Amino acid sequence: MRIATLAPSLQPSERRVADAIAADLSDAVESTAQQLADQVGVGRASVIRTAQTLGYDGYPQLRVALAREIAFAPGRPVEGDGTAVGMLRAAVETFAASLPRVTAALTESGVQDFVRTLDEADRVLIAANGLSAPLGLDAAMRLGAAGRPAEYVPDTLAQQIAARQLGPSAVCLALSGSGANQPTLTVASAARDSGARVLALTSFANAPLVGLADTALVIPPVTDSFRDELLHTSRATLTLVLEQLVELLLDRRGERARNAHTAVLAVLSQSLRE
Repeated sequence: MRIATLAPSLQPSERRVADAIAADLSDAVESTAQQLADQVGVGRASVIRTAQTLGYDGYPQLRVALAREIAFAPGRPVEGDGTAVGMLRAAVETFAASLPRVTAALTESGVQDFVRTLDEADRVLIAANGLSAPLGLDAAMRLGAAGRPAEYVPDTLAQQIAARQLGPSAVCLALSGSGANQPTLTVASAARDSGARVLALTSFANAPLVGLADTALVIPPVTDSFRDELLHTSRATLTLVLEQLVELLLDRRGERARNAHTAVLAVLSQSLRE
């Protein structure tokens, strides 16, 4: 690992950070730069400098490298019984076991505000990139079917351009499992600068996206850790909650939603053949 080879070149504060990382790789992966700084007793800037001295752009990139090192360490246990069906069954059972805590971090006021803001906005722009991009397309289609048109364009620059033009009566709906996707953070920040409200759906309460949002709904991932989120990325819980948020929106919109559904069914009926 780079820590061992570059240790002589580290400043004293950086060496303390590096020693803490080397002592517990798993804990370092799960910690933000500020959390690690507080643990070691140094400033956040020291953690960032340490990551850069070790050859990374910043601490997030170091966390990813640590997660990779842990994942490919010798002796990693095989899930399930070793068969393809066994591995599928183990994954499904893991997901099923996580369902009771999917809504654990939600509050009535947060959900109500989220749905109300979506309903009342003059314009909704969806920010979703990387592995969360499919969520963006799904959200746009579901909201449109509920009579709540929403814009989603896959290109990150187009998202940023649109975000800068939103204004106070608009909403940016930011979807990111990690809550740390840089293009999505940039779009959300541009939306805030325009005066728009930012709604976030993410999996981690300490994610940077939460700090940018007016209302953030935190949906725990199927797995328990940031490391597993990086290695076994799943948007299943976010998809499930997003579907139900649209159902709440449908209920709130009443007759407007029923009219939209009628139009959707008309299109669907024309697309079906015997």
